Amino acid sequence: MKTMDQKPRSSWPDVSHVPESYVHPLEKRPGKLIFDTCKTIPVVDLEGYYDQTHVVQDVLKATKEFGFFQVINHGVSKKLMDDTMAVFKEFHAMRPEDKASECSKDPNRSCKFYTSSENFSKEEFHYWRDALTHPCHSLEEYMQFWPRKPIRYREVVKEYAIELKKLGEKILNLICEGLGLDTGYFSGGHSGDPVLLVNHYPPCPDPSLTLGLAKHRDPSLITILFQEQNGLQVCKGDEWILVEPVPHAFVINVGYVLQIISNGELKGAEHRAVTNSSVPRTSAAFFIYPSKDDLIEPAKALTNADNPPLYGSMQFKEFQRNYLSYAANAEKVQKFISST
Repeated sequence: MKTMDQKPRSSWPDVSHVPESYVHPLEKRPGKLIFDTCKTIPVVDLEGYYDQTHVVQDVLKATKEFGFFQVINHGVSKKLMDDTMAVFKEFHAMRPEDKASECSKDPNRSCKFYTSSENFSKEEFHYWRDALTHPCHSLEEYMQFWPRKPIRYREVVKEYAIELKKLGEKILNLICEGLGLDTGYFSGGHSGDPVLLVNHYPPCPDPSLTLGLAKHRDPSLITILFQEQNGLQVCKGDEWILVEPVPHAFVINVGYVLQIISNGELKGAEHRAVTNSSVPRTSAAFFIYPSKDDLIEPAKALTNADNPPLYGSMQFKEFQRNYLSYAANAEKVQKFISST
């Protein structure tokens, strides 16, 4: 029988304290969460100039300086964004047994619902979140395993996934232009397996003791995040920067795969999710992953005798397997990709 700690966080009765298994070591806690609100990641207007060169320059500058930026005027309708967030919130508001049932149809467990992380039983301490995740390509193959409840889920999320795939292509082509790669370099296998992760962080009685997500860098090419409330923080130097939501904007961040392909010219930043004591927070991350068998390596156009490859070649599934075995520890992952 599951203990209360193992049950979905959103199903707990009101609690006045953080259970011991969720209390993180002092050096990993977020503390009092006081931040300089004058500091934030850049916002890039994708239609703000008549000349696309300026957009490319803004994107490259933001990725090099922060590894993160937000985009506005991105082409995804506000109505679709609102409908999608509403259906995600409806899903997380369902009874725990219904959520588990809706995510148990795939024999390969590609569609999953879990608490804290997929390695709950092996964790030293837990994270204050529930999560829903499933692949988004190909839709014909995977939609049959997506939740049927809420009733609108498949219809709305299908349209959302199609639009975010288009947005990902647009951003990746801007990055191609900035790096001097052929347009479409990242299409095909390099971006063949997008995956959706919907995180839900219930209110926490003492946010200074725990985390919604530990600090990490993503194992993606890029990640497109939709958030409506504060909670995401990006590490720059020795400071944590609060990424304040811009209405109907998306947060874009560089993943390890883009770091490898760009031969270290573009790098992601460590980031984490914190909780709050007053309102629940739901966010949706659209990870643009390569296909499992896709070969990831520094682009040949970006290497030469004066700028040799910093990383070797490997299939994405090999990278992903090691990333997971290192529990996303940035130092260990960096050592692995630099030694291949």
